Amino acid sequence: MSLKKNTPFIIPIFLPNLGCPHQCAFCNQTSITGVTPDTISTETLCSLINEFLEYKTIQRRSVQVSFYGGNFLGLKKEYIRILLDETTKFVKNKRINSIRFSTRPDTISDKKLDIIKDYPVSTIEIGVQSMDNQVLAMAKRGHTALETEKAAALLKERNYDVGMQMMVGLPGDDETKSLFTAQRIASFSPDFVRIYPTVVLAHSRLAVWYRNGEYTPWSLSRCVALVKNLYLFFKSKKIPVIRMGLQASEDLAKDTTILAGPYHPAFGHMVHSKIFLDMATSIMGAGKGSCDKITIKVHPRSISKMRGLKNKNLEILKRKFQIKSFEIIPDLTLAEDKLTVAS
Repeated sequence: MSLKKNTPFIIPIFLPNLGCPHQCAFCNQTSITGVTPDTISTETLCSLINEFLEYKTIQRRSVQVSFYGGNFLGLKKEYIRILLDETTKFVKNKRINSIRFSTRPDTISDKKLDIIKDYPVSTIEIGVQSMDNQVLAMAKRGHTALETEKAAALLKERNYDVGMQMMVGLPGDDETKSLFTAQRIASFSPDFVRIYPTVVLAHSRLAVWYRNGEYTPWSLSRCVALVKNLYLFFKSKKIPVIRMGLQASEDLAKDTTILAGPYHPAFGHMVHSKIFLDMATSIMGAGKGSCDKITIKVHPRSISKMRGLKNKNLEILKRKFQIKSFEIIPDLTLAEDKLTVAS
C-alpha cells in the first residue's frame, strides 16, 4: 500500500507504565510493548530516534517522535523536561517536525500543560477507554468520564491535535455502552481515534478474573462486528480511525502473553473486510436470481479487503448467492471504500 504524503512518520518511544498512578485491570504494558518498565536515558532516547530516522522514506513529509505506553503527564516534571529538551534538539536541527505523546485524562490540567507549552508538542492522545463510569470503575481505571470531558476541553483550548483511544469489551461493557462512548468521543471533535479490543494479558488483574471465571472475554467475531459499526460511525462524523486492534509484535504472538480474547494480528483488515462483505451482499441481494460469474471492481488498494482473509468473503458470497466464480478487477477511478458489482 502506498503511503499518503500527509501521514507522519512516527518514531515510537515506549515508556511502559511510567507515570501511571496504578495498574488498570486490563494492563500489562511490558507484554504489549516488549519493554521492561524503566526510565529511559537521554543517550538511549537519542540512539532510538537516530535509528528510526534511517528508515524515513521520502513519501512522508513530517516526522513525529511519540512517547507511548505510559502516562506522559504523570511523569515527574523534571523528567518530562529532560525528555522534551532532548527531543526538541532534533526539531531545532530540522530532523523531526514535532512531538506527540499519550496520557491519562486525569493528568491533563492547566498546570501540567504549562510544563510543555514552550516545547514543539503538536499532538496529545487521551486514553479514554470508556465514557461509561461503571465500566471505568470495573476496569479499575481510576478516573471518571467527566475528567475526560474536562481534559478534551483543555487540549482544544490550547489548540493541540487531539487523539482519543477507546477500548471495547472491558468488564461491564456491551455494544450499547461502546456506542455511547463513541458518541461522546465524537462530540469532542477529536482529530483521530484508535479502537482497541480488550484482551486478557498475562500478569494482569484481568487474567486473575478470567481464571476465576469473573470475566469472559468477547469473541473475535463479536468484536469485529462492533468495531465495524464504530468505524462507520466515526467515518460518518469525518473522524479518522487510525488504528483498530493491537499492534502486532513478537511478544503478543507468544502463547503465554495473551491468555484469551479477540486478538488477531490483522484485526483492522478483518474490520475492513467485513465492511466490503456487507457492501457486496447488499448490492447482490438487490439483484434477482443466481448467476455463474460475478465481477467486482474495487480500488487496487482494496482488493485484499474485498477478498477477505484467505478469500473468506468470496467463499461466503459464493455460498449465499450460488455463484460459480468471481473476478475481482482493480479500478483506479473508484474510491478506496467503494465497489461495483456486475454479472
